[in-house]
Amino acid sequence: MNTITSTEVDAAAAEISEHGWVILPDVIDAESVARLRKLVDSTMTRDDTQFGANAFLGHHTRRVFNLLAHDSAFGSVPIDSSVLAVAEAVLDHELLLSSLTAIETHPGQADQPLHADDGSIPLARPHQPLALVALWALTDFNETNGATRLVPRSHQNPQRPPPGERADAVSAEMPAGSVLLYNGSIWHGGSANRSANRRIFIACNYCAGWVRQEESQLLGLDRDYVATLPPRLRRLIGYGVYRGLLGHVAGEDPGSWVDENVETDLVWKRLS
Repeated sequence: MNTITSTEVDAAAAEISEHGWVILPDVIDAESVARLRKLVDSTMTRDDTQFGANAFLGHHTRRVFNLLAHDSAFGSVPIDSSVLAVAEAVLDHELLLSSLTAIETHPGQADQPLHADDGSIPLARPHQPLALVALWALTDFNETNGATRLVPRSHQNPQRPPPGERADAVSAEMPAGSVLLYNGSIWHGGSANRSANRRIFIACNYCAGWVRQEESQLLGLDRDYVATLPPRLRRLIGYGVYRGLLGHVAGEDPGSWVDENVETDLVWKRLS
């Protein structure tokens, strides 16, 4: 993996704030791209992953949800230092992993309806960033094979995209090894795959530490398995507390359930 500088992190966060998204080119080395693509393929083959059952999931698109439950090797994605640094700059350093999904769109896939990934959160728009999504390109993204399209500055729109909305959008074209990061409020959707090839990527969805995760990581992953993961990934899953309070269990940091020596900032310990 290639590491970006703190100046580049600040610039990326500013771009997301203004336009709603940014592309980090060449942050994933070719070896990692090939490894992750092979891992996605083997997971889908093993699980006999089927195409989606509706237009949103995609009648020519396959998805594997809750990737960490399938193979711990996927754990390198949420804790990638460059991408995570930008996510922390947009949200905060106590953010959570909201979901981790592998997606493969096949030739013949139609346009996905425009939507906002934070559309289930019942707050008036626009609002502070609550989610940041990182799309890891494991194949090239181009206009022919269905690159994600985004509506510029729509994260500032007071409305979510209505059904059937056909707003002018920009195609997020990028080579394999790049990462597209966007504010969860932005209007976006996959485009039609008119090529003869698959488009493969991993969607890593982060949310603010006080927001309910899209996928329940705490229920979806066995505690003994979580104990084998890197400490930063455990906290992203939810084995920790937000600002020393949110997420505690009977006054204890749940991180201590998988590591008795975990450093914690429980509010009770600050009070004299």
